[in-house]
Amino acid sequence: MNSGLSCSQRRLFGLLSLAGLTSLVSGCAALGSLSSGPSRRGSDLPLARLEANGQAGLAEPALHAFSLVGTPYRWGGNTPKGGFDCSGLVVYVMRRSLGTTLPRTVEQMSNAGYEIAWEDRLPGDLVFFNTTGGDFSHVGIYIGQNRFVHAPRAGGTVRLETLVSSYWGPRITAFRRVASESHARTER
Repeated sequence: MNSGLSCSQRRLFGLLSLAGLTSLVSGCAALGSLSSGPSRRGSDLPLARLEANGQAGLAEPALHAFSLVGTPYRWGGNTPKGGFDCSGLVVYVMRRSLGTTLPRTVEQMSNAGYEIAWEDRLPGDLVFFNTTGGDFSHVGIYIGQNRFVHAPRAGGTVRLETLVSSYWGPRITAFRRVASESHARTER
């Protein structure tokens, strides 16, 4: 993603875009166009309210992930310049935003942190999928409003998608919360 923008400019653009997306999605949800069943606490929690709830550290990975939307997919990739695969994206975002080092493969990553129930998920949590027959074959970063950011496949780019789609919804296998020790203490 060589757009001529500095890292701080891309980050600001990502933050502004996420704020706009949250406003748009919130407006659509208020109209009922994104109805997905009963209200779920985690999907209704705006990023701005995380700080008031003592969970500001969780928002940082969501914001960082969103700023990388459009970065090319590359198998084995783990940088914005070189591209990302799904686990490379997660490792990069968590290290940069929380200082947390995660294992490099999805299977190994599925044991990091602790499991979160659907109704307890928050922006910054990891979401795992079964896309190839194994319980943990794909991973993304939940950003709120039933949306997640991930690097889906060769030839594609880092994307924003909905958890409640007919493809992704049935393939969700787990949500996990991963945080550095200082963020974990803030949360508990």
